[in-house]
Amino acid sequence: MTSSAATGGTRITVYPDGPLIVRGEFVLDDLDQGQLPTGRVIALCRCGRSATKPLCDGSHKITRSPRAVPRDTSAERP
Repeated sequence: MTSSAATGGTRITVYPDGPLIVRGEFVLDDLDQGQLPTGRVIALCRCGRSATKPLCDGSHKITRSPRAVPRDTSAERP
């Protein structure tokens, strides 16, 4: 596997209970605001609580509720 830096591409990292971090060369188009200015790294909101949507403002840290842990149902099957 090659890194995004080596290929000149974009890398998106998913953080548990946090934002999507986008690194690299990309364009961010918002249907309401048009093309948004970006640098080489941005954080996209996944919780829906950000006041700066689609960008993350850290609101998930304040109102965080732990992710549900899937329970093992294999023992319940006949």
